[in-house]
Order: sequence, then structure tokens, then C-alpha cells
Amino acid sequence: MEYIVSARKYRPITFDSVVGQAALTTTLKNAVKSGKLAHAYLFCGPRGVGKTTCARIFAKAINCQHPTAEGEACNECESCQSFNEQRSLNIFELDAASNNSVEHIKTLMEQTRIPPQLGRYKVFIIDEVHMLSTAAFNAFLKTLEEPPAHVIFILATTEKHKILPTILSRCQIYDFERMTIRNTVDHLKHVAEKEGITYEEQALAVIAEKADGGMRDALSIFDQAASFCQGNITYEKVIEDLNVLDAENYFQIIDLSINNKVSDIMLLLNNVINKGFDGGLLIQGLAKHVRNVLMAKDPQTLPLLEVSNQQRQRYQDQAKKCETRFLYQALKKMNQCDINYRQSSNKRLLVELTLIEIAQITQPAEEGDSAGRSPRRLKSLFKHLMRQAQPKTAAPQVAAAQPVAPSKPSNSGNSSSSNIADKSSNSSQPNKAVKLGGIGFSWNNLMDQDQKKPSKINIIPGTVSPAITPQKNAQFSQEDLELQWMAMCNRMPQELSGIATRMKNMNPTITELPQIEVQVDNALIKKEMEDFKGRIVSTLRNGLQNENLSLEIRIAEQKKEIKIMTRREQFEKLTKENPAIEKLRQVFNLELA
Repeated sequence: MEYIVSARKYRPITFDSVVGQAALTTTLKNAVKSGKLAHAYLFCGPRGVGKTTCARIFAKAINCQHPTAEGEACNECESCQSFNEQRSLNIFELDAASNNSVEHIKTLMEQTRIPPQLGRYKVFIIDEVHMLSTAAFNAFLKTLEEPPAHVIFILATTEKHKILPTILSRCQIYDFERMTIRNTVDHLKHVAEKEGITYEEQALAVIAEKADGGMRDALSIFDQAASFCQGNITYEKVIEDLNVLDAENYFQIIDLSINNKVSDIMLLLNNVINKGFDGGLLIQGLAKHVRNVLMAKDPQTLPLLEVSNQQRQRYQDQAKKCETRFLYQALKKMNQCDINYRQSSNKRLLVELTLIEIAQITQPAEEGDSAGRSPRRLKSLFKHLMRQAQPKTAAPQVAAAQPVAPSKPSNSGNSSSSNIADKSSNSSQPNKAVKLGGIGFSWNNLMDQDQKKPSKINIIPGTVSPAITPQKNAQFSQEDLELQWMAMCNRMPQELSGIATRMKNMNPTITELPQIEVQVDNALIKKEMEDFKGRIVSTLRNGLQNENLSLEIRIAEQKKEIKIMTRREQFEKLTKENPAIEKLRQVFNLELA
């Protein structure tokens, strides 16, 4: 007996046997029952969802001499019998992929003139209609708009956007849906029972997911798996045959990430790559897995999981162990990895870093530095280093720079008698570590000193160099001015980052020492700088050690616009300046190109 593949053997022959297109088949059956038929239909949708099959069933039902009360063909009359035996003269199928020229369309138009010999209509099914050339579409327009009363066109396409709008406006459009995993699994169960094949539901779910919404693809993969498994389709054999990454890997990665087991994840990744799977494929599959876990956390979104019942329960169990914040951040990191994967020159390293970051999402913050995470508290790290390298006696300049609080004992070895008395009274206490903030000047130190004694210095926070004592009238050069200006811009705080970027492109100049001038592009920038001009001046005075320094902010003069002339305008200008050029043109009868 001749072997027939499942996609052909179990092709639907009635509307009720069509899978996953209930709304469309109901509409078509009602049109057959009522006799209200359009002259042109357009069936759109992805591959393998039943477009051509529905077109054939519809064409047979239209010409059926005794249709049922539900709008189905009777399969008993002469018209149905001739169609089933592929000898019908009233139903024509044309493959537009290979018959896409104007001549083929003209031949088709000539056939529309002949009335049907049996039945009421001549039905023309044009598959892959988007492959017709523009000229063929234009030749088809008039006939499609006003065909003979006995002609019905059924067009099918997978790429609706390639069809001319003038064609679309002349057709009733039916958009076919993709097959859901649930519908595909149910149909595969039906086929397996008919063929006497045993199966695991999880294995059929893998086949349905691999088919990506196409029933024809699912049946082809089913035949392949049945041949490999020899009549017993199991999950292990299916993933081996289809070279699909086992979902167990994704469950393990998430479990290990929750427990911050980076080493085990790296070993698992190495095992996956050694089996021939791409790192990007792992990230994509893991992202889909995390999305499913996120959906499983809420009973309202649980129906969005198109998986088997066994898998759905596993997702629910893992969702109970995962925090929502962890899932959100993991999805964000994997999405970023997927975006950068193609451009990366070291793809494996990118995948490894992404998995490491995911495994450290739930790690306590205090373990961040030792675990290789980005250091969040650099100051505490420096304190630790300073504590290890602290000398027994602090340097005099450190003690002089650190503000002295009367309520706290001093750590300085060079102090007044009162400090010495305080030190002797607290000799039983261990020496405190020198804080990083006590080295040199900082914004906080100056603020503390300003509170204790009056000062006229008002500087930009973070822009003062350490241990600088301003002089009254120090000389400075243009190079010194530019150096201090750039240093000030680089050290300006975050809230002034916008104007700091513009100030870096400015060139302050010395007009008459110690007077300086800076030019800005417009009045808006000038106003913005005027708001904290005093702080700029104080910072420059402190950096250049000149208390008489002054700053003038001036708007730069706009250059006069130069009109760009056309070639004719250039020629006319030349002829006015030199009339001989016009005489030369007239003598040789020249024209301006």
C-alpha cells in the first residue's frame, strides 16, 4: 500500500474538520446556506493554517447540488464526486508562483467566459497570489471587479502586504489565525490514535512548539518523530531527533540563579555548548522560560502558557520560589544580551556575563565586591585599605585639614595642650582609622568650616583641588587659565552636567590680567551661566590663587551669512564685472548648462 504523509492523509474535507479556524468556517458555511456569495475572496495567513484547504472545501460546497442544512457539501452528488476524484471541470487551481505573467492571466480570463457544464459556478483558486507581477495584477483588475455571474475567485496568500490595494478593495478578506499549541497537540493526538502510535503529551507539545503555528509543519515533524521513535513518541527521543534544547536546562539555571551558584551555571552552559547548541539560542529559550514563570505567578495570566498540564505545574512550582523583581531584572538582562549578541566579537563571554549577572540578582548587597559584582560602595572599600595602611601618627597636613570637633577626641599628634589632655584622658580607647574625607580639602570640609567661621569663598561643589591655600595676587597665564577652566568643568556636580558640557567647548581668554572673558553662543546660555557666575569666579580664584580675578560673559557676534549663488547668478555677476564674457558667449552662441 502506498504511504501517504499525514499532512495529506488527514487533510480536512469538511468545514467541521478544519482545526483552529472556527470563526471563518462558520462564516463560509452561512454564506453557502444563505446563497449570498461574493464574487471574490482573499484568504490570508501564515503557512500551513488551512487557506488552500478551506478554499477547496468552500469551492466544493458552492457547487454541491444538495448541500446539508449546516452548509456542508453532501459528498454524494455528481459535482462532489467529480471533485473528490479530481476530475471536476468547474474548479480550477492556479499556482501564481509559476504562472505569474500577463499571458497566464489572459489565458485565465478566456476560461472565465465559458459557463459551467455541471453546477452553478466556475471557481478559480489562485494560490500564492502575491507572486503575480504588477502587469499581471493590472490585467486581472477589470475581470476581478466585474466577473461573469457564474465565476467566483478565491485568492490565497501568505503575504497580504504585497498585494495591490486595488485588488484588496475588490475582495472579501479572511485572515486565518496561527495554530495554538493546544489545538495542534489535540490534533496530533487524534492522528496518533488513528495511526496506532503511542505518545507522551509533553513530546507532542515540543512538536507543536517547533511547528510555530503551522499545522502542516506539525504533521511533517510528527511523521519524522514517529519514524525515529518507531511508533512510541517520547519526550527524550523527540528532543534528540529535533535537536531541541531540553527545557530541564532552563529550570536548572533558574534554580541555580536563585541560590547564587555561578560555578554550577558555568558548567551547565559549557555542557550545552559542547552539545552543539548556540549560546544565543540558550538566552532566547531562557528568556521565554522566565516569561512563562512570570505568567505562572498570577492565576489570571496562567492561561497564557501554551504548554502541557505537566509543564504548567512545573512552572507554577518554580514561580513560587522566584521573586517578581528577580524575574523582571533577569528578563531585562537577557533582552539586552539578545540585542548585543550579533554585534559581539566574543559571544560566549557575553552569554557567560549575562548568566553571572542573573545569578547575582538575589545576592546580598554586602557580598557584592567579593563576588565580582560592580562595587557599589567604593568609599567603604577605601576605608578598609586605609585602615590596613594607617600609620601610628597622622601626618601634620592631614591633622590640619581635618575639622576638629570639641566633643570628639583628636587623633593628631601635633595639637594644643587641651587636645593632649583629651588624648591622655582617652588613652584607653584604640586609635580610630583615618577617614578618606579627612585628606585635604573637600566640599563637606569647606561647608563644615563655613559653619564655624565666616568665609567669602563660594565655590562649585567638588571643584576644589586638595590642600590649596589661595594667594592674593598670583600671576597666571592663558595656559593656566584654560587648565583650571577644564578642571573645573570636569569636576562640576551631576546637576550641572548639561552646562558643564557646553562650558568645555568654550575658550576663556585673558583680556587684562586678572580680568578674563568667555564668549557664549546665545542669551539662554549666558543667563544660565550668570545664575552661578559667582561660584565660577570663586572656583577660578581659588585655583589660580588670585582674589582680584573677574569674569565677563559676552554673547559672541554672529557672522554675516553668505548667500550661495546659483551658476546663472555667478555668470550674471561675472558678465557685469567683465562685459567681454557676454560678447564671447554671443560670438560662439554658447548656452549655460
